Amino acid sequence: MAELKTVTYDGIMRDLKARKYAPIYYLMGDEPYYIDKIADYIAENVLADEEKDFNQTVFFGSDVTAAQIVDAAKRYPMMSERQVVIVKEAQNIRNLDALDAYLRNPLTSTVLVMCHKNGVLDKRKKIVSSIDKVGIIFESKKLRERDLPPFIETYLRGRGASIDPKSQQIIADSIGTDLLRLVSELEKLLIAMPENDRRVTPALVEQQIGVSKDFNSFELRDAIVNRNIFKANQIMKYFDENPKAGSIYGFLPMLFNYFQNLLIAYYCPQKNSPEQVAKWLDLRNPWAAKDYMTGMRNYTGMKVMQIISRIRETDAKSKGLDNPNTPAGELMKELIFFILH
Repeated sequence: MAELKTVTYDGIMRDLKARKYAPIYYLMGDEPYYIDKIADYIAENVLADEEKDFNQTVFFGSDVTAAQIVDAAKRYPMMSERQVVIVKEAQNIRNLDALDAYLRNPLTSTVLVMCHKNGVLDKRKKIVSSIDKVGIIFESKKLRERDLPPFIETYLRGRGASIDPKSQQIIADSIGTDLLRLVSELEKLLIAMPENDRRVTPALVEQQIGVSKDFNSFELRDAIVNRNIFKANQIMKYFDENPKAGSIYGFLPMLFNYFQNLLIAYYCPQKNSPEQVAKWLDLRNPWAAKDYMTGMRNYTGMKVMQIISRIRETDAKSKGLDNPNTPAGELMKELIFFILH
C-alpha cells in the first residue's frame, strides 16, 4: 500500500485551532493521552454550546454498527455550519469496512472522530487508505523514557512554569510513561506553586509527589556515574527501608540505558567534546552529555560491557530465572556493589 500522510499531534492541534477541519479523524494507538486531547478539543471547540444539543453525537463502539455511524455522519447539521460525531472505543466496532462507501464522498459539514485505543488498524486494509485520502489518521505512540523530561518541560512551560533538569528526571523516573498519570501529577505541582514563584524544584516534587529529593533514582544514577560509593550505599539503604519509594524494576531500565549509551559513547570520534558526544548519542543538548563524559573517565570500556551483562543477569533473576529465593533488594545491592567495585 502507499505511504500514509505524516501527521503529528502538534500539526493536528494547529489546524484545529485555525478551524481547519477534516471530514474524519481516525485516532489510534497505545497512548490514550493524545487521543483524548484531540477528541476533547473537537468536542469542546468545533461547535458553540448552543449548537451541541442537536449537532453533537457520541457513540461507543460496542453499542453501534458501522452502518449506524454512516447514517449519523450523513445527516446535515441543524441551524449550524457543522455537526460532530464522536465514536469512543472504535476498536470494538464490527464490520468497520462498511464506512468505506461513505468515505468516497464524505460530508464536509460533518466532523467524524473515531477513537481507537490500545491498538491500531491493520494498515493493509482498504479502509485505511480510504480514510487517509480524505481525512486524518493519527497513531498515538507511547513516549520513550528519554522523551519524558522534554515532555514535562514543555507541558509546564505551556502553563507558565519552569523546571530544572534534576526535577524533570526525578518526576520522569518516579511516574514513568503513563502520560495521564504524569499530567495529573504535574497539575498538582502547578496548583501548589505560589503565584510569585512558578518554578518546580526538587523540594516541591518531594512535598507534592512524595519522591525524596535526596534519595531517588536520579541521585542513585548520579552516585554511580561519579562512583560515589558512600552516597550510593546511603540511597540503597533508604530504598531497602522504604520499599514503596522504589523497586528494582524501576532502576534496572535506568541503569541499562545509561551504560548502553556509555558504551556507544566510547565509539564517538571526538569523545572529549560534549557537543560531539551529545550529537553522537542524540541527546537534547551538550549539558546532557556531561554524565557520559564523567562515565568514560570512571569506567573502562571492558567494565561497561561487564556491567551490561550483569544488569541483564540481574533482570533475569529478578523475574525468577535461576533464582529460587534471593529478594529483589538483595539482587539490587549485589548489582550496585559489582558496578562500583
